[in-house]
Amino acid sequence: MMLLPEDLPAELVPLSWLLGVWEGTGVVNYPVGDEVRDYEFGQRVSFSHDGLPHLNYNSYTWLLGTDPDDADQPMPTPLATEMGYWRLARPATDADHGPGLLAGNGGRVFTTADAVETLRNKDDGFDLEVSILHPGGVSELYLGQVKGARIDLSTDAVMRSATAKEHTASTRMYGLVESHLLWAWDLAALGRPLTSHASARLARVD
Repeated sequence: MMLLPEDLPAELVPLSWLLGVWEGTGVVNYPVGDEVRDYEFGQRVSFSHDGLPHLNYNSYTWLLGTDPDDADQPMPTPLATEMGYWRLARPATDADHGPGLLAGNGGRVFTTADAVETLRNKDDGFDLEVSILHPGGVSELYLGQVKGARIDLSTDAVMRSATAKEHTASTRMYGLVESHLLWAWDLAALGRPLTSHASARLARVD
């Protein structure tokens, strides 16, 4: 049984099952040109909070290979990183911070379970906004929902710098299954339509 932090904002309770550090392995299988990139990777994911009504997200992945001098010894090679923010989608209030460093005015509205319940959608879940930033010049804004221990996300916008590789859309699914965090990612990139891209199974390590 997971104990919720005492300082956890009420808005984050629907996402609380994500909190912690997760580590495991996954697979990439994605067509690029005339070939299919197919390999395994390791991943470490962190979901944390700082007292504000959003989760901080960080992901670090590495390729799983072998040392040519020792076939049983893994030799990780850095693969990709991501960082971002996850929050319930709701109208902004005067009490919310921003834009910029402007402090909010007045007390927060969604500070109790009853108040958060008013945000529940017609599918009996909670709408989400998730921002994920990639160091290669790509920023994704996802919309979706959390319903129990499952999250479904689709990009509403993908912004790319002039030097970024082509990446036009994504969908992601996360679920808690037998105390493991499972996720799957479909990607539209490099001239391909939305296609299965990667998936992983992670265990909580803290």
